[in-house]
Amino acid sequence: MFKVAVIGGSGLLGRALIDELAGQVDWHIASTAFSRPSPQMVRLDVRDSLAVERFIDHVVPDAVVIAAAERRPDVCERDPAHARALNVDAVQMIASAANRHGAWTLSISTDYVFDGKHPPYRHDSTPAPLNAYGQSKLEGERALIETAERGCVLRLPLLYGPIANWSESAVTSLVPAIAASAAPAAQSAKMDAWAIRYPTFTPDVAVVIRQILERHARGETISGIVQWSGDEPMNKYEIAVRLAEALQLDAHLTPQHTPTDATPRPHNCHLASSRLEALGLGRRTPFDTAIRQVLAAFPWRGMTTSA
Repeated sequence: MFKVAVIGGSGLLGRALIDELAGQVDWHIASTAFSRPSPQMVRLDVRDSLAVERFIDHVVPDAVVIAAAERRPDVCERDPAHARALNVDAVQMIASAANRHGAWTLSISTDYVFDGKHPPYRHDSTPAPLNAYGQSKLEGERALIETAERGCVLRLPLLYGPIANWSESAVTSLVPAIAASAAPAAQSAKMDAWAIRYPTFTPDVAVVIRQILERHARGETISGIVQWSGDEPMNKYEIAVRLAEALQLDAHLTPQHTPTDATPRPHNCHLASSRLEALGLGRRTPFDTAIRQVLAAFPWRGMTTSA
């Protein structure tokens, strides 16, 4: 029996990962959640070191996947102590608990560890975060690598996938404004056309993580830093146009060609996925195909932003 602990199983990526791992024969998956626990998940605050230790000691996992994090750049900028507690200290505590059982630990990081000035970025490129979120995730990477006796960091870009609410992803968070702009006599919705992103489908990432776990289970453990990314560059305006097409809405959208975010964001942090590709790992679903799957599964007509 191969045992995997998924920390943060109720989140956007965590749910996709649990769905993917559910099909594995002779694997036992134990998952945690904090704000949205289900009967199948253990409620866990990753800031509580004793609770973390008790959970890991109970599961005695072969592998731990840390999908819990504070991922909102504006929140991290306003409260760096909160960002550090979730993105750095929690990683260190979980890795330390995993060490006691010889478990391999995978921690999720971000393309925002780079400044976006010289893409594409390899796994061994020099990080230079522009904001508190990127800094906290970089420190989390270092905490994992320094603490885990057996560990790996997986950097990911902008994620989207099956959602519980529109705001879960910066991709689907655009839908309410798009829908509003399509109403009669509505004002045009301004959309950022400056920052280049690489939207990446969470079920694809879940496949990548499952493949990495399979390699560990058969003794071919991957260590250090790896990266995975979608391969379609687009800014938020272009994402919004494609969302409007998928929703069959006559949206009125205006591109904004200068950055307007209060929190600084990088221009283009394209992550090179070459290390995993060289191992024959990975899957990419075309954006238009994937986003239609997401929208078809989530009702949007007559919606509210918290639907």
